[in-house]
Order: sequence, then C-alpha cells, then structure tokens
Amino acid sequence: MANTPSAKKATRKIARRTAVNKARRSRMRTFIRKVEEAIATGNQQAALDALQSAQPELMRAAQKGVLHKNTASRKVARLTHRIKALQA
Repeated sequence: MANTPSAKKATRKIARRTAVNKARRSRMRTFIRKVEEAIATGNQQAALDALQSAQPELMRAAQKGVLHKNTASRKVARLTHRIKALQA
C-alpha cells in the first residue's frame, strides 16, 4: 500500500489513466466487432463503411498509447484484406 503522499497521488493518477485507457480499448473493440459482423454477413459495402469508421478509432488508440502503432496498422490491413476477399 502506498504510504507517501506522492505515492498515493501516483496511485490515483494510474487509476484515472487506466479507466480512460479501458474506455478507449472498449470503444476500439466495438468498432472492430462491427467490421467483423459486416464481413460475416458478406456485405462488402457495409464492411467498407464500418472499416471507414473503425480505422480512425484504431489510429487514435495507437496515438494515445492504448496499442502500438504497428499493431493498429496490422489490424487495419488484415481487415481490409478480408473485405477485398469478399468480392472474389
């Protein structure tokens, strides 16, 4: 348990930051899930629309440090690849 005032403050800051990051991560996953569901239905246009809204959310999460920049890019690339495969 934190004893010094600075350690107690650090604990409070960490708790606030964790809550913010958790909300961002949840929001990001929701957008990804919408893309996944659109892909599952086989509707390419709906999947593209969902991806258009999910991509900025993923990049924002990467910018804010919720996940790594390369991870966000990889997720977008893989979703894009799966959407392109729908038309074939």
